[in-house]
Formats: sequence, structure tokens, C-alpha cells
Amino acid sequence: MKKSLTLLISMMMVVALFLAGCGSSTSSSQGNEGSSSNGGSSEAPSSESAGEEVRTLRISIGVNDKHPEYEGAMKFKELVESQTDDLKIEVYHSGQIADDRSAVEMLQFGTLAITIPSTSPMVNFIPEFGVFDLPFSIPNEEVADKVLDGPFGDKMLKLVEDQGLVGLAWWENGFRNLTNSKRPVASIEDVEGLKIRTMENQIHLDAWKALGANPTPMAFTELFTAMQQGTVDGQENPYPTILLSNFYEVQDHVSNTNHVYTPFIFLFSQKIWDELTPEQQEIIREAAVEAGKFNRQRNREVAQEALEELKEKMTFTEVSPEEYKRFQETVAPIVDKYKDEIGAEIVDEYFAEIEKYSN
Repeated sequence: MKKSLTLLISMMMVVALFLAGCGSSTSSSQGNEGSSSNGGSSEAPSSESAGEEVRTLRISIGVNDKHPEYEGAMKFKELVESQTDDLKIEVYHSGQIADDRSAVEMLQFGTLAITIPSTSPMVNFIPEFGVFDLPFSIPNEEVADKVLDGPFGDKMLKLVEDQGLVGLAWWENGFRNLTNSKRPVASIEDVEGLKIRTMENQIHLDAWKALGANPTPMAFTELFTAMQQGTVDGQENPYPTILLSNFYEVQDHVSNTNHVYTPFIFLFSQKIWDELTPEQQEIIREAAVEAGKFNRQRNREVAQEALEELKEKMTFTEVSPEEYKRFQETVAPIVDKYKDEIGAEIVDEYFAEIEKYSN
């Protein structure tokens, strides 16, 4: 009996130890699952499966999904997602999230990861970016690439750091060109008296005044109706914008004035950037540059295609190199007027770089 009782007690102790072990294992497993969950905004990491975190980064751009900038943003998404499973990219076009200025402010607060605005709205944050608004300064795309991809471009990218931003690459909006409903424009004399819609940019306004036009700042959304009703005679934008906006329906003439070259700047939120690993940062940096090259190529292809189509719908007038130089000389006082406001050192360095690569 004693032996049987001893054996029974031993068996009961083994079962008890086995059940205790199972309970400990279950408790540990539940604790691990709980620690892998994440909350926060859409820019924060999210758990798609146990032990695997995926961070979603949103891009906000102002143009529509037919624009080369959107194509570049989708290329960026492809490049990043092909190199890591830890990052997902969402692209929002047509200002679905915010306009350019508001998007930059969201980056500063860390509620948005990426935006790629033109440099003109950046003047609200960094006066030095007004250098890109100086008229008749960049003569062609080759010079633009060399200036932006060289020391001057790197210097301008670093200026955004004081605003809680990371500048990663230069993309392209392109050259602005003139259309109007009155007459062909091949010279300064042809500009005289034209009512030209411009952005709300004082440098642009003063430049058109110097050329003899009557510039009128106006929201882009109001422009088509204003030209249709004769409130303004014309406007200035890159060729793709002119075509995609159907301006040829209310404009008869287009000229290759190429009066302002506008870059896009690829910006990342410093707050979110600091939360990424060095490996993720490197993937994003390289993808921003590579997608920027793709964007430039597509923008130039689309601009040429748009011009050829516009020539079928409008009268195209060539501005000769001699006349282009006259335009430059006429607006030279505008450069002097805004030099101190932008920063004399920046302006001098900018034109020195242009001259170096133009020769």
C-alpha cells in the first residue's frame, strides 16, 4: 500500500509540474503578441503580422495624376518598396492632403512624411529660395542640372534643415512660357500692354512690369474663366500645364520665352527621418535622387510632346537668342532690387554657377 501511495503521489507531482509549464508558456506568448502592436498616426509603424513592422510614409503633391511629378512619385514608391519590406509608400496627388505650403508645415509637425513642392512656395519659409524666381537666369535644362546637382544645389538643400526638414533631391517643374490671345510675342515690344496673369509672387510681378506688361496676380483656379472673359490676355506656365488645362481653347498664341525655370524640391520630415534606421534613410535618399532623374527625363519628354500638340492648336512664335538677351538685360534691375532680400551671397553664387556652366 505504501509503495502504491508513493507512486500515486509521484505521478500527481509530475502532472502538476507539466501543467504549470504549459501555463507559463501560454502567458509568455500572449505577452510577446501584446508588445508587437502599435498605435499613432498613419506615419507611424504598423504591425501586419507577428514580429513584422511596416511603416507607411505618405507623399503629398499638388499636381494631378497625369503630371510627370506624379510619375516620379510612383517611381520613388517602386524603388523603395522593391528594396525593403519595412516601408510602404502612399502617393496622394491633386492636393488631396494639403496645398504645398500646408504640406510643408505638416512635415515640420511630423504629421506627413514627404512633399515635393516647387521652390516658389518655399520662399515663405526660406527667403533664399527666391533666387529661383529671378527671371531669365537659367538658359537651358543642361545648365539647370549642373547648377542643382553641384555644390550650389547641395547648399540650397541644406538650408531647409533649420526648418525641421530634410532636403533629399532636386526634381523638375520646368520652364514657364507665355501664351496670350492678342498677338505673337517674339520681342519685348510685343509684350507691351498685355494683361498677363501671374502667381502671387512679387518678383514675377515686377519682372513683367519691367517688360511693359500689366501683370495681374490671380488664383490658378480662376485663370481659365478670366482668359475666356477677357479679364486677362494671357498667362505663363510650363507646356504640360498649358495643354492639360486646355488653355488653347481660350488662347491663340504661345511663345518659348523660358523666362523662369522652376525646380521641385524633395522634402522629408526631420521628425520622422530621425525615427528611421540608417539603412532605411539610405534607401530613401538614393530612391529620391533616382526618381528625380526619372522625373526630369519624363518632364522633358512630356514638355516636348505637349509643345508639338500645342503647335497644332495655337500659333507658335520662336524667341531668338538675341531677343532672349534683351529680355535678360531689361529685367536686370529686378535682380538688383531683390538681391539683398534673397541674400547677396546666394544671388552672386547662383549667377556665377550659371555663367560657369553656360560657357
